[in-house]
Amino acid sequence: MLLDGAVRTASSMWTRSYARILLAGDLACAVTACEAVLGVRLWLGDHIPLNEALRGLGLALAWPFALAVVGAYRRRAHTEGTEEFRAVFDAGVGIIALVAIGAYATQSNLARSFVMAMFPCAMLLTIGFRYRMRKRLHRRRAAGDYMRQVVAVGHRESVLDLVVQLRRQPHHGMTVVAACLPPGVDIVDVDVDGIPVLGDFADVPQAVAKTQADAVAILACPELDGAALRRLAWELETDRIDLFVAPALMDVAGPRVSIRPVAGMPLLHVEHPEFAGAKYLLKNLFDRCGAGFALLVLALPMLLIGAVIRTTSPGPALFRQTRVGKGGREFRVFKFRTMVNDAEAHKRSLLEENEFDGVLFKIKKDPRITRAGGFLRRYSLDELPQLLNVVRGEMSLVGPRPPLPDEVAQYGEDVRRRLVVKPGMTGLWQVSGRSDLSWEESVRLDLRYVENWSLFLDLQILWKTWSAVTRGEGAY
Repeated sequence: MLLDGAVRTASSMWTRSYARILLAGDLACAVTACEAVLGVRLWLGDHIPLNEALRGLGLALAWPFALAVVGAYRRRAHTEGTEEFRAVFDAGVGIIALVAIGAYATQSNLARSFVMAMFPCAMLLTIGFRYRMRKRLHRRRAAGDYMRQVVAVGHRESVLDLVVQLRRQPHHGMTVVAACLPPGVDIVDVDVDGIPVLGDFADVPQAVAKTQADAVAILACPELDGAALRRLAWELETDRIDLFVAPALMDVAGPRVSIRPVAGMPLLHVEHPEFAGAKYLLKNLFDRCGAGFALLVLALPMLLIGAVIRTTSPGPALFRQTRVGKGGREFRVFKFRTMVNDAEAHKRSLLEENEFDGVLFKIKKDPRITRAGGFLRRYSLDELPQLLNVVRGEMSLVGPRPPLPDEVAQYGEDVRRRLVVKPGMTGLWQVSGRSDLSWEESVRLDLRYVENWSLFLDLQILWKTWSAVTRGEGAY
């Protein structure tokens, strides 16, 4: 065995404790929902027999079991919020259907309020409770707690990329504690950005034992074939060490990817992203309707912002600039002016002070930004007029960052992939660091969105945008 069977890692201990807290909280949510329904019925003057109240509490006790059936207490559900919330939804729909069909089949006199009100209320309370628990978990992970120890296996560049990404996003709950590089690499006094290299691919079990890791991440590398990977999985399963395998095709996930057995081999099937058809039409309809409604609600605040800009610095309130949209077509983007009126004329003299790598031009303390403009940029209020571009069909609510023509002129072939969808007012770059991101990281996030876009992902990004904007981090 790699580790003594009696030894329990800190990761497994906190996982069991976290699952128990979730179980108790889910039960409390169901009981609260049951009491709320009974209370409303009593307030309306309804008579509730004792056996009916007990039946409702019995259904509330069944709620955690329904969640367990759909995997809401599995450790993997603690990592990704979408999977956890989807499990709660599936449990709710399943138990509602089961109770309704069971009551009909047995002709039992079950109050419809339990089916139509109690379980939907329990779902909402459970989602709210788990959301708060996830935020608490993210804060603890940002402080270095509740982390899973991972041994990364692959080429140095791939290991380095994984280390950087996990350090940037600690909410995933994984930290690389050791690396194993391909055979033939000199590993004497070698590390990967501070992560010790403990051998080659044959030394993975020993590296896991030495570091008492919880998981092994196999990054795409041709040297580790199927037979070697299978033998490694057999060695790790004795101590329940998780094994993650990254496919060679990066940044493609979600419903586009599925595993299909063909001739006894598990083949990864990757569907093409949809840039036309009913789903894309629905996205466009959602964008225009959402932007139109936002314009109606924000009309007065936008007029006030325009008045402040006009009175605090000479020049127009709106700033129009040529950007590149879907398919390379240029359009004029609308923004509130945050710089002096002749800002573009001063740009050439500031090129040497550019603090951004790649093709973008950014200065944290740009002298051209007005006093009001600094506030507008911090909270992204300067981008509100782009709702007009969304209504006109030139932009989307969510998408890649709209680039300048001179930026596009410097794009490589891969980066031009960003132009197959409409640019967005917000995107993965907005909720992942904004201007604090490097050029490579912002491109990678834009490409990830292009490859995996969906209306559900758009809703997630819009929800996270509010938090990113109110914090005002990475905006300048």
